[in-house]
Amino acid sequence: MLNISELSLRSPHFRASDRLLQPFWDHLLLHHLSLVSSPFLPVILAFSSYFCFSLPFAVLDLLGERVPLFHKYKIQQDRRPTLGMMAKSFMTCLYNHIFFVLPAVIIGMFILPTPTLPRDAPTLYQLFTEGLAILLLFDTQYFIWHFVHHKNLQLYRWVHAVHHEYMAPFSWSTEQLSIPELMTVGFWSNLDPILLRCHPLSTWCITVLSIWMSVEDHIGYDLPWTLNHLVPFGLLGGAPAHDLHHQKPSSNYAPFFSHWDRIFGTAMSLKKKNVD
Repeated sequence: MLNISELSLRSPHFRASDRLLQPFWDHLLLHHLSLVSSPFLPVILAFSSYFCFSLPFAVLDLLGERVPLFHKYKIQQDRRPTLGMMAKSFMTCLYNHIFFVLPAVIIGMFILPTPTLPRDAPTLYQLFTEGLAILLLFDTQYFIWHFVHHKNLQLYRWVHAVHHEYMAPFSWSTEQLSIPELMTVGFWSNLDPILLRCHPLSTWCITVLSIWMSVEDHIGYDLPWTLNHLVPFGLLGGAPAHDLHHQKPSSNYAPFFSHWDRIFGTAMSLKKKNVD
């Protein structure tokens, strides 16, 4: 392991490695050390991913029936988000990040130890298994949290109801969260890779992927090329499952996978409709 305060003083000639990601990892350490060692990197990755992934679907919502190729996949075609609704969701997310997430990161800089970065890149197998482990652990944590907050009226009203303002979710509403929910999700997102001893590159990659999966859950379109259709055996719920959760909140509590809802009998499926 290399301490980030010492890494810049080392020779730029790293030892040879047969790992496919090693040249990319070496490049990051040699040329972008200040970025990859910054405690703000996870926040930058998460917020920028949320913005970039949400924007195209916001455009589709605003265009509506003028883009029939996509509109035919709209799950709740009688409910369409307005520009005002989108602005409210985005500004809620922006406000939360400016006044709560960033201060939390700054405080952490003074109380947490200086992080270390490994010299070796992860193998592709390591990247896959660590990423899957993070997703599965977070899926379990959030399923329990989500279930409890729907069953307890006070918790739902004071913590989770902010996210359920709209019966028909849309991309920007992905991070329309109360402060307690946002900080809980952020705590798990930072703690889980540490508990699982994941490589930083695995953590960053899964951060981007998990944001994509979260946005995809909220887009309100059952597109045939989304992950829930590409991953076999119905392992992922995707937009159909989460859209139904906003319509029927006693169903589909898991954020990504479908196994916990199947096990506990809370899984529900949308009725298939003809889109030809």
